[in-house]
Parts: sequence; structure tokens; C-alpha cells
Amino acid sequence: MPRPAFSLPESGVLNMPAKFSRSLVILALSMSLLPLAWSTPQSGGDFSNNPEAKKLPTGVLLVKGAWSSASDSVTSLPEGGRVAKNVYSNPYFGLTYALSSDWTEKYTGPPPSDSGYYVLAQIRPADTFKGTIRGSILIAAQDLFFTFTPARNALELINHNKGKLNAEYMVEQPPTLVTTANHSFVRFDYGAPVAELHWHVLATQIRCHMVQFVFASRDTKLMESLIQGMDKMSLPDEAGPISGRGGGDVPVCIKDYASGENVMERVDPVFAERRFNPVPVRIIIDKEGKVKHIHFLSAFPDQAKAITDALSQWRFRPYLRDGKPVEVETGIMFGRPPRLATLPSINAESE
Repeated sequence: MPRPAFSLPESGVLNMPAKFSRSLVILALSMSLLPLAWSTPQSGGDFSNNPEAKKLPTGVLLVKGAWSSASDSVTSLPEGGRVAKNVYSNPYFGLTYALSSDWTEKYTGPPPSDSGYYVLAQIRPADTFKGTIRGSILIAAQDLFFTFTPARNALELINHNKGKLNAEYMVEQPPTLVTTANHSFVRFDYGAPVAELHWHVLATQIRCHMVQFVFASRDTKLMESLIQGMDKMSLPDEAGPISGRGGGDVPVCIKDYASGENVMERVDPVFAERRFNPVPVRIIIDKEGKVKHIHFLSAFPDQAKAITDALSQWRFRPYLRDGKPVEVETGIMFGRPPRLATLPSINAESE
């Protein structure tokens, strides 16, 4: 099933002015009051009441564009997490998170962005929810290899997001280190006074990704109870705001490993058609220095094939840890790289 064509900001921070958001609500209500005849064209198409009109196919992509893909279907991917039996589990991040019985996932998110931003899960109250005020839970991840902001870890990235809040928002709690599920997170609370909305963000780092839980609601007590529920989730040992660099049962993640003297043999991809989109690629290098897995965050099919053919011929210097070769996970940007933002000088311990 194709995913909805929408996107979210890099950090999960929703910078929508209150007046604009209220206008959208008024517009939506107005549209819902339009006569039914206005929404049923007579000449054909998916919304036609003409029984002889051809319907558009469902469950397929009519135009194959830049999309996420991988060189095999066995290796776990960041976007491979799922909600089943009211539990969100993600093998790539080694994460399991049990949902409350009256919360559920209705829609899956879009594919990864060019800058490595993932919408992993969107959790909302189910029809059985008995609360008077509703809310939402966004589970997201930001690949630190490809982020527009050159932050070195999750703590720096959250601090940067704090500094970029629009004037309509108010910091309610600056980035602060907290402990939940026996792991360290950085917590950041902010709100929109005009809209009477609040966001509580808890972020940690796993495999060189910032994994964050974003709770949003008008009811701060509801959000605190949801945050307390995080205590029951399971995380890998490496998780932490300034750690989370792989190792153990997963490859060690090292930024820019596919450069300099680490590359012993290299073959450039040959593209049949010239395109101008960035193509972020994560690869896993085995203990012998060969590429064993390729993950395209966003690439056209022809680009993926050309890059796969080339990377299969690359050879790397084996990475040694404690004198023994280990697998390495790193990122490579093909095509035209996006312009990076500048990272201001900030205090990593929070203000």
C-alpha cells in the first residue's frame, strides 16, 4: 500500500502559526458543509457517479519516483518497525514500546526524507478512548549522517531545535537529561500559548540516529502519564543522548568511513539519466572490507541499480576494534548534496 504523500519537519517540531492552524480548521469545517453534488463529478474518475467510468487502481504507485529501498529483504531497516498486538517493535533500533490499550496506529508514515528523517509511527487514541482531551504520539528518527544540521549527537540536535523555535512557541522546559526505561534521554518541553497546545520531546541515540518520542496534547497530565508508560519499553544497551554508536550485535556506525584511506578500491556509478536529487545511502561493510548491505533512503530505481553495481566492487580497509575486525555501518551521499545549516555555538549541558 503506498504511503501518504506528506512530510514532517526534520526534528518533529511543528512550527505552524496558530492563526494559520485555526484557518485550516475553519476551512475543513466549511468544506464538510458543501453540498454532496459538488464532490461527485459526472464525467468519470475515482469520485465519479458514472458506473461506466474507469477507476484508478489502488495499492500501486502510478509513477515510480525516488523511494527507499535496500539490496536485500533480510537485513532490518530503520523504517521497518511495525505496530502489532498493540506493541511497536523496531528490530533495527532494538526497540519495543507497548501502547496503552486505548491507543493505536491508524496510518503509516511517509518514506524517509533526503536528509534521513523517518516517521516511524503515529499513535493516536482509539475509538475506545475515554479521555475528554485527546493527543498524539509521534515516534521519529533522524539519521545523524545526513541531517541538514551538523550535530554530532542527539543532545546537540535537540539543543539546536530549541534555538530554532518560532516566536509563537514558548520553551516550557529546556533540554534536560532524564532517565526512563533505565536509559538516558534528553527531554525538551515547549508549547504554543495561543493554541493552548504542548509538546514534550524525549530523545536518545541509537546506531547514529536520534530516536525521539514526541507527545502532543492540551492535557499535560495526559502527556505525563504517557511518558511514564515509556518506562516499560526495551532499548539496546548503547542507547543514550551522546552514545548510541552501534557495536555488540550490530555494526559500529562511523560517519564518513567511506572516504580517504579507508577506501582501497572504488568504482564510480554510471548513470543512464542525469538527475539532480540527493541520494543518501547507508551501507554495512563486513569484516573483510566488502559491502554486504545497501540501504537507499531515497533514490530512483535506475539510480539504485547503478549505485548497487558500483558499490559491489568497492573494497574497504577492515575496521579493527580491540585488534579484531568488526562490521561498520556508514553513510555516503551520491548526487547533489543538500545545503547544510550552520550549527551555532551552544552549551551541550542545556541552559
